Amino acid sequence: MLTKDQHCLESIIEATDRIIEYTSGIKSADDFNNDYRNFDATMMNFVVIGEMVDKLSYDFKKKHADIEWTKIKGFRNIVAHDYFGIDAEEVWQIIKTKISSLKTDIKHLME
Repeated sequence: MLTKDQHCLESIIEATDRIIEYTSGIKSADDFNNDYRNFDATMMNFVVIGEMVDKLSYDFKKKHADIEWTKIKGFRNIVAHDYFGIDAEEVWQIIKTKISSLKTDIKHLME
């Protein structure tokens, strides 16, 4: 049986996989911003990641403090509360530079 933390980690992996899938054929931040369906789906998965981070136990996050849990949760708040003020270029940079490494880090935590 999965623990609550394990379930959250699996959900984060699933959300990162979806972000990677939804953005795989997109070439630029402008293209991403103009692809409304994939943009919206990607943003929803960022919300999921932030929600799952929030549900991880305090002890787990403290034990694995090398992951920027607070920044991840903070980004979720920006997406959820300032949706129309989101900078597509900033999101694009997060997708291109952070999502794969987050997925790798989470997978290592699950081992």
